[in-house]
Amino acid sequence: MDTKEQRFDPEYANRTLLLFGATVLIVFYIELMMTPSTPKILLQYGVPLGHVSLILSLYTVFGVALTPVVGKLGDIYGKRKVLLYVLSAYSVMVVSTSFVPNFTTLLISRTFQGVGIAISPLAFSLAREEYPREMIPKAQALIAGMTFAGIGLGLSVGAFVSNYWGWQANYHIATPIIIALTILTFLQVRESPYRNAGAKLDYLGSIFLGSSLAMIVLGLSQGASWGWKSTPIITLLSLGLFLILPLAIVEKKVGQPLLDFHQLRARNVWVSNVLAFNAGAAIVLSFASLVYKLEDVPPSGYGFDIVATGLYVLPFAVVVLAVSYPLGMLNSRFGVKPFLFLGGGIGVIGSVLLTTESSAIQIPEYVSIVALGFVMILVPRQVLLVLSAKPAEMGAITSINQVFFNVGQSIAPAISASILSTYATTVVLGDKVVSLPTAQAFGDVFWVVTVIFTASTLVSFLAKEVMNRRVIKSG
Repeated sequence: MDTKEQRFDPEYANRTLLLFGATVLIVFYIELMMTPSTPKILLQYGVPLGHVSLILSLYTVFGVALTPVVGKLGDIYGKRKVLLYVLSAYSVMVVSTSFVPNFTTLLISRTFQGVGIAISPLAFSLAREEYPREMIPKAQALIAGMTFAGIGLGLSVGAFVSNYWGWQANYHIATPIIIALTILTFLQVRESPYRNAGAKLDYLGSIFLGSSLAMIVLGLSQGASWGWKSTPIITLLSLGLFLILPLAIVEKKVGQPLLDFHQLRARNVWVSNVLAFNAGAAIVLSFASLVYKLEDVPPSGYGFDIVATGLYVLPFAVVVLAVSYPLGMLNSRFGVKPFLFLGGGIGVIGSVLLTTESSAIQIPEYVSIVALGFVMILVPRQVLLVLSAKPAEMGAITSINQVFFNVGQSIAPAISASILSTYATTVVLGDKVVSLPTAQAFGDVFWVVTVIFTASTLVSFLAKEVMNRRVIKSG
């Protein structure tokens, strides 16, 4: 029996696991409920649609730029300590956003609220350390399931609250919860025994990486609003990509780089990162197109309000919550690779079915199948990652994985907008002539999602198994 198993405290581990699960659920609920709320924000503050999109993009820009640094700081100074700082800052920003007096203040508050993106990697890392190897899949599955359930609930329940009580009501509801969870984290969570106490933060690498990611994500997320051929977008994307060169040079020379290329080249780590990128892109492509389809006026869509739209995508959250933990138990027994393959296959089936959708009643059924495919990739992917990284470097590795997921999310709107605008038809609505996406446009979006699921399945073949009885006995 190894030392990790000897000091396993099931009561403490389970208590903190539920705490982490509740935390990531409420964080992702808060962030995703803003998506269906943007029309109300537009009307409340009287700002152009392009400005409202900044509410979503600046949050991601700040969070993606900061997350790798936060993960590295967790490895150096202790993941619990850094998590408490992040939760405290996030709580302050949530309170601030709930009472913003104007649009400018809202943008500033939402931008700094992006620190919340770093919460999930730190929670995954701390949870990984509290369980013996054979129980890690169940722990990771619960947190992963709560994360993506938060996404689904944010789009559905968040839409309901926003429609009847206003978008800030979501913040008023969430504020006491996130503050209570922060206090419980302070009182209940122990510090990680794994840390690089003698390591130093790579400041130059942090600046290059953060600047590069911020420019690329901002360029990708605002391309549709500002114009892909506009000078600001071309400048942002060009500079962001150019900064990768000095970043690579710096990281190869410093003794303790922010990006450990040796660790990132490890097969299971890069496979997990590719799966995270694909998942981020596929989730946003799916939800963006479904929301557009459900809310757009006939003949392009079904003309539902945001409440009805939320109910139609609610099965995603239900399936993820129901399947995640049992899936973790199955991962412990049969390994992760069989479920990566199975998840990819189910995702392909669900996305192909969505290309054939001809009535609104079919959407919840097909969304449930796609959700099953997603969760059967995302849970094993997380297990694959945390069991392939060194415990003392877990914060940095899981944070980089989160960045890949967020970059995938940022690219998806550009793909979706390009397809929906390419295959459009002109329709007369009253005294207005508008351009609406055709059925082919929505179908083509889900063909792209099908390709992404197929690519994830193929990449999964390259992973090395980390969880089955043979591996556990040999490890």
